Amino acid sequence: MPAPAASPCLPATPVDRPAAPPTPETLRYSLTLPAAPPTPAVVRATIRTVLSAHGLADMTDAAVQVASELAACACRFTTSDDVYVCLRYREEALRVVLYDAHPRHTHPRLAAACDARRRSTLRLPACVVRACGGDWGFGDTREPGGGTRMWAVLPRAGVRAYHSSGHPDE
Repeated sequence: MPAPAASPCLPATPVDRPAAPPTPETLRYSLTLPAAPPTPAVVRATIRTVLSAHGLADMTDAAVQVASELAACACRFTTSDDVYVCLRYREEALRVVLYDAHPRHTHPRLAAACDARRRSTLRLPACVVRACGGDWGFGDTREPGGGTRMWAVLPRAGVRAYHSSGHPDE
């Protein structure tokens, strides 16, 4: 029996469209994950798979280290059951963003203490990002409901230099 013809009113299914191979420029992923101990491992596996599929395997070591630490920090600080991970590649750099529900403290001393604790928790990824010539940070989210946004930008050229130098200590 022949396959039914596609309806002109329905969009083409993925089977009807030729699949373009993933490229660095098409790397755009967002995940909502449980704020649980296994989440950093899920993030590491996801980063490895995504970077390999998009032809960016040379960025794996630094990206896995940074994203895993950001995920662990988000899980540690969040006040909800979930954390949100966003991966993008543009302008020759990988952007890793994690959101957690931990709100900004209104009391200045509590806010300063909490920022210091988070900064201390992020010491290792900060060193990796710096060694790669990238940027990182954290601050309030722009999303409704508040929370904290942590990010790292890893330039591909800097990651290659970091990898070829044997991961220098900072």
